[in-house]
Amino acid sequence: MAHRLGRNQYGKAETRVVRIVRDSDRHDIRDLNVSTSLRGDFADAHIRGDQAQVLPTDTQKNTAFAYAKLHGVDSIESYAIALGQRLLEACPAATSAQVSVEEYAWDRIGDHSFVRRGGGVRTAVVTSGRGRRHVLSGVKDLVLLNSTDSEFKGFLTDEFTTLPETDDRILATSLVATWRHTGADSRTDVDWNASYDAAVATLLGAFAGTYSRALQETLFAMGDALLEAQPELAEVRLSAPNRHHHLVDFSGFRVDGLTNDGEVFVATDRPYGLIEAEVTRDGAPPAGDAWLAVPGFC
Repeated sequence: MAHRLGRNQYGKAETRVVRIVRDSDRHDIRDLNVSTSLRGDFADAHIRGDQAQVLPTDTQKNTAFAYAKLHGVDSIESYAIALGQRLLEACPAATSAQVSVEEYAWDRIGDHSFVRRGGGVRTAVVTSGRGRRHVLSGVKDLVLLNSTDSEFKGFLTDEFTTLPETDDRILATSLVATWRHTGADSRTDVDWNASYDAAVATLLGAFAGTYSRALQETLFAMGDALLEAQPELAEVRLSAPNRHHHLVDFSGFRVDGLTNDGEVFVATDRPYGLIEAEVTRDGAPPAGDAWLAVPGFC
């Protein structure tokens, strides 16, 4: 019985392209998830294993990065049009190129600091005992990014250390912060909404306003600022995965004059460093079993 090859396509899915525009001290960010696919006469690749007409998916990925610099990202539509046209030029066997782009929007909180649009997820855990109540307020999935003013150097090394030192990097995280109120068992006049809004504003301000020599330093600065701003809080716990952004290496691209001067990055979500810390007010009443219901860092 004869069989024939039906419709087929191939490409590179979900290339995380982050473009930082550094034309001035006030940076801009375009954060993209790019998928490309080519359709056409690729029967030889499927039936005979002949790759002569196949543009590698790795090349498609590299082109997505390069065009973020060469074409720019004024809009995801114009970027996708330019990228698709380039892929057709590079792969004569393709009859069509499909480029799908998702853009993650960010709101500015400083000249080079941003929070993912939509903010985080508000959380609350209340533990009520007989004669005692604990209230934990918080936020999770608060995605933050500084495009500069972050370094990481002078760290301990051994024979397995390959991480290079850097004095200028992207610092990004998806923050989980939880803070414990004091006197919650007796107070009835707490404006919980105002307290939450002020707490998030304080955390954002500290993140944007702290020159970071490590994510640990940033976390302590955020917790310290929150306790300073709200005397009724006893402690704050912070958990921050380090969302790594790696500078894309353009040195292997055969394009004259194409350099990557801290402008195009690949965002990765695993593995990641997980930095966690607790900042506690001196003399604060004990938490009791307030934290037992809170998963994760304790």
